[in-house]
Amino acid sequence: MEEVTEGLNNVNISSDSYRKNRIQVSNTKKPLFFYVNLAKRYMQQHNEVELSALGMAIATVVTVAEILKNNGFAVEKKIMTSTIEMNGESRGRPVQKAKIEIVLGKTENFDVLMAAAQEERELGYAEEQS
Repeated sequence: MEEVTEGLNNVNISSDSYRKNRIQVSNTKKPLFFYVNLAKRYMQQHNEVELSALGMAIATVVTVAEILKNNGFAVEKKIMTSTIEMNGESRGRPVQKAKIEIVLGKTENFDVLMAAAQEERELGYAEEQS
């Protein structure tokens, strides 16, 4: 039993491979505003969010970041680009893929904007009920 405990204590989980505030964006799986709203939620919980994408999904990440910035919810903290090697789908040989990571932080008036949006939703719901 001590060996198992000792083994668990020596396990090192890389902070790069798993972060609680990272969103890995796909350009086909979810609608754009799913990612916008998810990013807002992550910023509420963690004060910042990291948007990450490969290849064709890069345009989606940039659009999400710009929507959040232009609406006053976020500020850019860091943008990182790189190229990674992945196994190709058909032939199994390595393929180069572009990668982007954008770290966004909350603006000073983030909480005020979120409260106003929540109030708007509640008013809209109340009007539907009457």
